[in-house]
Amino acid sequence: MSDLLDRARAWAADDPDPQTRTELERLIAEVEAGGAPELQADLADRFSGTLEFGTAGLRGALGAGPNRMNRVVVIRAAAGLAAYLKDTGATGPVVIGYDARHNSDVFARDTAQVMTGAGIRALVMPRPLPTPVLAFAIRELGCAAGVMVTASHNPPQDNGYKVYLGDGSQIVPPADVEIAERIAAVGPVADVPRGEAGEQVGEEIVDRYQDTVAGLAEDGPRDLRIVYTPLHGVGGSTVLQVLESAGFDQPRVVEPQEQPDPEFPTVAFPNPEEPGAMDLALALARESGADLVVANDPDADRCAAAVPTGEGWRMLRGDEVGALLADHLLARRHEGVYATSIVSSSLLGKLAAAHGQPYAETLTGFKWIGRIPGLAFGYEEALGYCVDPEHVKDKDGVSALLLLCELAAGLKAEGRTLTDRLDEIAREHGLHATDQLSVRVTDLSVIADAMTTLRSTPPSTLGGLTVTSAEDLSQGSAELPPTDGLRYRLAGGARVIVRPSGTEPKLKCYLEVVEPVTGPVEEARGRATERLAAIKADLQGALGL
Repeated sequence: MSDLLDRARAWAADDPDPQTRTELERLIAEVEAGGAPELQADLADRFSGTLEFGTAGLRGALGAGPNRMNRVVVIRAAAGLAAYLKDTGATGPVVIGYDARHNSDVFARDTAQVMTGAGIRALVMPRPLPTPVLAFAIRELGCAAGVMVTASHNPPQDNGYKVYLGDGSQIVPPADVEIAERIAAVGPVADVPRGEAGEQVGEEIVDRYQDTVAGLAEDGPRDLRIVYTPLHGVGGSTVLQVLESAGFDQPRVVEPQEQPDPEFPTVAFPNPEEPGAMDLALALARESGADLVVANDPDADRCAAAVPTGEGWRMLRGDEVGALLADHLLARRHEGVYATSIVSSSLLGKLAAAHGQPYAETLTGFKWIGRIPGLAFGYEEALGYCVDPEHVKDKDGVSALLLLCELAAGLKAEGRTLTDRLDEIAREHGLHATDQLSVRVTDLSVIADAMTTLRSTPPSTLGGLTVTSAEDLSQGSAELPPTDGLRYRLAGGARVIVRPSGTEPKLKCYLEVVEPVTGPVEEARGRATERLAAIKADLQGALGL
């Protein structure tokens, strides 16, 4: 305990933030006075390690200590990035964006000051903006790197730090390891040179982004009643401007969620995939007779959608939106590689092949998808879509939202719907149904134990289907670098992938079945639903959870 207290005191002495310094000093005093065991556990957890800088950058709960997001961690990360850029001979400025979460603007300012202190020109976005605007600005402004301060769709107590290099893509190995090594070499933050807080980028960069996105929509029908929510995030004004510029009527916006709010007061988790997050939007859609509900996550790099059915409103799965967007672009003869992650539906490969376009699979994350040479379209099932890689080599919830509205309006003019088009695709290529088993934990060892259990006793059948192959993705392959995951191929084209989440304390299992459509699509969908439920039940038993 004395060693822990010594490290905590040293951290507090180096902390330039009076709020987190006071927070830590109070906790130290309470532990020294023999405070409750949970206080000692809290202090120990804060110093149990360091937030790991990896291919997602940094992400964690706000608070004092090396295992939290705070100004000390951010200053050290910025100093490590600056050292990496100088050591590798990168030229050009660093552009820094931020969302509306707690301390995002503070972390952006600290990053800018560290860059200028290192002799690197720092450009700071004019206000809280969507992540894809930052990704656009990197190449548009000829930058050596970009930093986005955001925790995307994490809970309100979190924040994060996402790093891009000059090609506009998120960092991948070995750059992440090399930056992490330089972060580890940073001494006391008091010794890190700090300069001015950079130059503010003008609003014209936002205008150029919005004009570029609006230009993706071709001439065509625009009659569509839209309900939209930014989920208390920063996407609202950008989306409304893009829709207006593209010729759509202004959507009905969910008023309680319209303005950025770092507390996200109307949702348990600010992620449109989470139960309850879309309730207000769906209620407004029912009241207003909408044709389509669209939503962004808080930093607007993801897009969610819901459609009316005979039984009420239904959220579209990420794989369904991905198929619709790909189908839309392929119908336009949008040529190039169509790519997705290994955990997303295999349907994209069939769609691309039907149009004579190449297909590629990557590991999970747009850090991999965005780097595919000749990329025309990329998506991952977690609501991330890249429809314009020439300008944004990352997922972009604004441009995806616009093209989905364009597609829906075109279908409406023909007396059809998005679900009609999905049914047509199913008749042509088979019904590809996907689902997830997601287990959130407080103890990460639960995930490690479950993976060990699966590796030591792999299942021979799942949901009544024979496991035809079992692949340990940690071994890597000619097509994929190593990653912690397991892939099972089942009879009939079904597939299961199990992997720890890279951004949240979750074990995630991705399920897919393929049902031929010989009669009504609803019958195939019913069979698929039953099969997915059986696979999920067997998998849960195999995991011991």
